[in-house]
Amino acid sequence: MALTSAIMQDPPLTIRDSRDADLPAIAAIYGHWVVHGLASFELEPPGVEEMARRRRAVLDAGYPYLVAEGEGGAVLGYAYAGPYRTRPAYRFAVENSIYVAPEAARRGVGRVLLPALIARCEQAGFRLMVAVIGDSANAASIRLHERCGFTHAGLLPAVGWKHGRWVDSVLMTRPLGEGSATPPPAGR
Repeated sequence: MALTSAIMQDPPLTIRDSRDADLPAIAAIYGHWVVHGLASFELEPPGVEEMARRRRAVLDAGYPYLVAEGEGGAVLGYAYAGPYRTRPAYRFAVENSIYVAPEAARRGVGRVLLPALIARCEQAGFRLMVAVIGDSANAASIRLHERCGFTHAGLLPAVGWKHGRWVDSVLMTRPLGEGSATPPPAGR
């Protein structure tokens, strides 16, 4: 499934399902933010093999894993959803993850990826998306989520230690589909 975005006209941006061939780019994007940012609380960047294992687990569990592809097929970002928690009562809630290549920052990649991920999760019947944003000073990610309909749900102060300082996590949520207005389908 591929979508072309009107937000990035030069060059056009295509949102599509991730492929095995995207894994080196996905690992490089994530690795950059592990080393240079606070969005991820990992301390060492995982290699391509580990990223492949993680992606396979997401896909095997029936969750979406998307990439934003730019000119020449370059992967400019990726987003996926996974279980918010593993206990059965949480089965209608997903947690999102979104990372943009540093060279594509502030070019609208996230503004295209996140709505596409939301739409895929709604199509799959999920009812709530949770964002766990590393670093309460991550204004760009917080703003992106707000623009996509997320509201603040809480703050975990000083929950992580990275790059020589305490780091908060911001919790944001967004209803999907009918949200909590109706019960889920029987048997699910």
